[in-house]
Amino acid sequence: MTQPAPRPSKPKPAAERFLELWLFRSRWLMAPFYVGLVLALAALVIVFANEAIHEFSGIFGKSPEQAILMVLSLIDLSLAGNLLLIVIFSGYENFVSKIDTGDDEDRPGWMGTVDFSGLKMKLIASIVAISAIALLRAFMQLSEGEQIADRTLAWLVGIHLSFVVSGVMLAVMDWLSSKTDKH
Repeated sequence: MTQPAPRPSKPKPAAERFLELWLFRSRWLMAPFYVGLVLALAALVIVFANEAIHEFSGIFGKSPEQAILMVLSLIDLSLAGNLLLIVIFSGYENFVSKIDTGDDEDRPGWMGTVDFSGLKMKLIASIVAISAIALLRAFMQLSEGEQIADRTLAWLVGIHLSFVVSGVMLAVMDWLSSKTDKH
């Protein structure tokens, strides 16, 4: 039994083609956002350097707990930088254009493979880690005898738990959507 020949598609009207072309090109309006995020990353490097200089200048007078708090602060800034880099690379490649790095062996393996769902999961994981570090820093300060208001501590715990629950819910939604038939 032979299949009927497909009907030739009717050419789109010029106005529709023009509109679709400009809608597609409008993705470049996102590029300034990513340039702005690169500038934010540069600002974060300056803050990191300032924090490192400040913290390392008094390293010999620090207690072990203070040294741990210093490390947590630097890790916190590093995670924020990683978060920015993930958003810059993945967002640009997903929504604007592929980044052509040629045959550069330093290209991160995940570039070009992180879709919007993966980007969401990386973002929430980074946010949870940053929130956990802030909470750990507060607990360490308490253990050193510093006063932290109960209300402040409750907010830190509540915010952290809301990020954790949000992350779990996003993971469950992604898992459920991967199990459903594609329409």
